Amino acid sequence: MPNDHRHDQDHTDPPPDIELRVKSLESLLVEKGLVDPEALDALIDLYQDKIGPANGKHVVARAWTDEAFRRWLLDDPNAAIASMGYVGAQGEQMRVVENTDDVHNLVVCTLCSCYPWPLLGLPPVWYKSAPYRAQAVVDPRGVMAQFGTEVAEGKEVRVWDSTSEMRYLVLPQRPEGTEGLSEEELMELVTRNAMIGVEEARCPESEVRKA
Repeated sequence: MPNDHRHDQDHTDPPPDIELRVKSLESLLVEKGLVDPEALDALIDLYQDKIGPANGKHVVARAWTDEAFRRWLLDDPNAAIASMGYVGAQGEQMRVVENTDDVHNLVVCTLCSCYPWPLLGLPPVWYKSAPYRAQAVVDPRGVMAQFGTEVAEGKEVRVWDSTSEMRYLVLPQRPEGTEGLSEEELMELVTRNAMIGVEEARCPESEVRKA
């Protein structure tokens, strides 16, 4: 895991003054009854957990269905991702790490919350929390177990530490029984958490049960 952190002030959180203004406006709107708190939470969840990671889901599904693109993504991720139109601040320098039968990858940022916004949207609160940042390094299996992910003892777990110079995207393993699915259908099996590494991609059966 890289140890050279040059984060300086290049954090992914918004500047404190802007964050405070947003929270103050949010509180005012709720207080005056102009915004339903539950509706606001639902909207935030929509952008954070569903719309936000859509770009990353598209990249993963493309890699699952196009072997040439998968190799390009692993060899030159910045060019491969840019070819799909997904570029922007906090995603200029990317490395894609692939889960295999022998290796499972997990991403953390131990000093702050460096995160590939153009691909995954808003970083989840737990990703920025001190407990996750500390435990992911010393007990990655324990962290994943909290998300319901059990990694076989014989499988190597690699932890990648994001910095302001380099951000990581996990390429999950394609679930079994998905050979006949389209790229759009495969995107539904990819989650933000799977692209961070705390979970695996969903199986088609779980999607049927969820529906």
